[in-house]
Amino acid sequence: MNSLPLPPGLILILGALLIPFLRGWAKSAYVVILPAIGFLNLICLASSFAVGGEEQVVRWTFQFMDFELVFGRIDKFSLLFGHIFSLLAVVAFIFILHTRDDLEYMSGMVYAGSALGVVFAGDLVTLFVFWEMLTLCAVGCALARRTAEARGAAFRYLVFHVAGGVILMAGIVVHVVQTGSAQVAPIGLDSPGAWLIFLGFGVNCAWPLLHAWLPDAYSKAGIGGVVFMATFTTKTAVYTLARTFPGESSLIYIGVAMVILPLFWAMIENDLRKTLAYCLINQVGFMVVGVGIGTDLALNGTGAHAYCHILYKALLFMSIGAVMHRTGKSKATELGGLFRSMPLTCLLCCIGAAASSFPFFGSFVAKSMIVSAAAESHHTFAWLALLFGAAGVFHLVGLKIPYFAFFSRDSGIRVKEAPTNMLVAMGMIAVLCFTIALPVVNLPWVGYRYLYGLLPFELEHAYEPYTFAHVNAQMLLLVFAALAFALSLLAGRYPSEQRSENLDADFIYRSGGVAMLRFLDRRLNAMNASAKRLVVDGVVAKLARLCAAGPTWLVAQAMKSVWEVQRLDPKTLAAKEADLYRRAQEGAVPIGVSALIAAMMMAILLIV
Repeated sequence: MNSLPLPPGLILILGALLIPFLRGWAKSAYVVILPAIGFLNLICLASSFAVGGEEQVVRWTFQFMDFELVFGRIDKFSLLFGHIFSLLAVVAFIFILHTRDDLEYMSGMVYAGSALGVVFAGDLVTLFVFWEMLTLCAVGCALARRTAEARGAAFRYLVFHVAGGVILMAGIVVHVVQTGSAQVAPIGLDSPGAWLIFLGFGVNCAWPLLHAWLPDAYSKAGIGGVVFMATFTTKTAVYTLARTFPGESSLIYIGVAMVILPLFWAMIENDLRKTLAYCLINQVGFMVVGVGIGTDLALNGTGAHAYCHILYKALLFMSIGAVMHRTGKSKATELGGLFRSMPLTCLLCCIGAAASSFPFFGSFVAKSMIVSAAAESHHTFAWLALLFGAAGVFHLVGLKIPYFAFFSRDSGIRVKEAPTNMLVAMGMIAVLCFTIALPVVNLPWVGYRYLYGLLPFELEHAYEPYTFAHVNAQMLLLVFAALAFALSLLAGRYPSEQRSENLDADFIYRSGGVAMLRFLDRRLNAMNASAKRLVVDGVVAKLARLCAAGPTWLVAQAMKSVWEVQRLDPKTLAAKEADLYRRAQEGAVPIGVSALIAAMMMAILLIV
C-alpha cells in the first residue's frame, strides 16, 4: 500500500474536524486551502496513474473481517469524477467564504470527501459507508439555512434517503451472500439483491416518483449548501449506476421519463431555485439514458456531461444564490429588473444559461455525445426525447431563469452587487464553462480535446462535435425554442408565474401521510380508548384493588369472629373494622395481627 498520494476523500473528511477550532481569517483561508490541497493531491494521483500506463490500479486496501476494503480503485472513470468533484469543492468554498458558518463549512467539506470516497471505493461496503455520509452531510447543508422550511425539507430528505440507504444495504447483503463478492463491478438485474441495489441507487438519482426530495430540498437549502447538493448527490448516483449497471436497457426508459416529465413542473414553477432543480433532473436523465445505452460513446458522453453539467448548474445556482443573498428572494413574482443593480451577477447567470446549450460551451460538446449514441444505437424514441429535452431545458434554464430574475418587469429592488468572493467563484466557473469546450488543440488544459482526454474509453474514431451538421442542428433547436418562448410571452400564452406552492410526487406522502395519520388517530386511538376502558380501568383496576385490599379483608373476616365472641356492640364492631382498614393502609398493623397474617400465609403455603 503506497503512502502518497493520499486517499482523496479522507483528506477532506479528516481535515474538516479542525474547522470549529479556527477563527477569523485563519478559518477562511483553511476552508479554501484544504480542498485546494485535495485537488492537487488528485492531480498527483492522476499523474502517477498515467505514468504507470495501467487500465486500473487498486490502492489503500484494508482487511476488515471477511471483506477487503478498497479506498482507491483508480482508473480514468473514477479520476474524471474525482477531478470535477475536487475542483468544484475549491470554488464552492470560495463562494461561501463570507458566511463563516461552521455547520455549512463542515457539512460541505465532509460532503465533498464522501463523494470522493464513493467514487474511489472498490467494494460495496466502503461505498455504502460513504454513501450514507452523503445523506448526513446533505441534511447539514439544508439545516445551515436555519429556517422552519429548511428543517422540514431536511427531515423529508433524511426520511427519503434513509429509506433508500436501507434498501441499498439490504441489496448489498443479499448480493454478497449470493455471489460471495463485494466488488464494485457490473451487476445484472437477475437477482433480488441486484434489484434492491438498483432501486437504492435510483433514490439518489431522483428517478420518477422518487424525485420529489430534490426540488423540495434544493429550493430550501442555504445558498451555499445547494451548490454542494447539486454537485455531489445525483452525480455520485450516476457514477455508481455506470459502474454497476452499464447497458441496462430499463435505464433508457427511466432516463427518458426524467428528461421529459420535470420540464412541465419547471415551466409552471414560481421559485427559480426549484425550476433549476427540475432542470437538474432533466439533465441527469440524459446521463441515465447514456448509462442505459451502455456503449463506449454513450458512457463517455455520460461522464463528459456530468463534468460540464456540474459546472454550469453550479454557476446558475450560485447566481440565484447571490440574488437571494442581496434580496432575500428567489421567486419570479418577486424579482425582475435586477440587471440594473447586479450587472455582473446578471452577466454570469447569462453565461451559465448559455453554457446549458450553446456551441462553444461545455454542455454542447458533452451532451451531443449521448444524443449521437442514441441515434447510432437506433434508439429512435430516446433520440427524439433527448432532442425535446434539450430544447426544453434551454427554454427554461437559458431563457426563463435570466429573464424573470434580471429582466422581465422592474420589481423596484435596488441592492448592492454580489460580494467579491461570490463574483470570483462565479467568474472562475464561467471561464471553465467556456474554455472546456473551445475547439483548440495546442493549449494545455483548454479545449474540448482536453476534456475528451479525461474520458474513460478510447474510441476507434475520435468524436467530433464541431461539424456543420451538429452545430446547425443545435442552433436551429435553440432558435426555435427561443422563438417559442418569445411568441408565447408576447401572445400572453406563457404560463403565468403564480404565488403558489406546486406539489409534485410529494403529494403522495404529504396528503397521503396526513390522511394516514387521521385514519390512525380515529381508528387506533379509538381501539386504544376501548382497551383502556375494558382492561386498564376494568380488569386491571379491579385486580389492583383486590391485591391491595384482599389481605385486609381476609383479616377483617377472621377478626369479626373474635370480636363477636367478645360480644361487642355493632357500633364498636364497625369502628374496629374501620380502624383495621386504616392501619392496613398506613402500614401500622398491630404485631398480633401481623402474626395472624403470617400464620395464615404459612398455613396456605403448607396446604399448597
